[in-house]
Amino acid sequence: MECTGKSSWPELVGVEGKEAAKIIERENPAVNAIIVTVGESVIQNFLCGRVWVWVNEDGKVARVPKIG
Repeated sequence: MECTGKSSWPELVGVEGKEAAKIIERENPAVNAIIVTVGESVIQNFLCGRVWVWVNEDGKVARVPKIG
């Protein structure tokens, strides 16, 4: 499956989650950035229109956000 637009955001690790979500959606309008806490359960299917934004207990991005 080929997704369109930017697909990962390594530069956002350490950024506040809500700000990261705004940046992701601005840089790739085809995706919906969803903030989740590390350890939280999420659905495992792959979607081109979704980016999980994994944050730590401080609300900072803990993993590289990427399409999926």
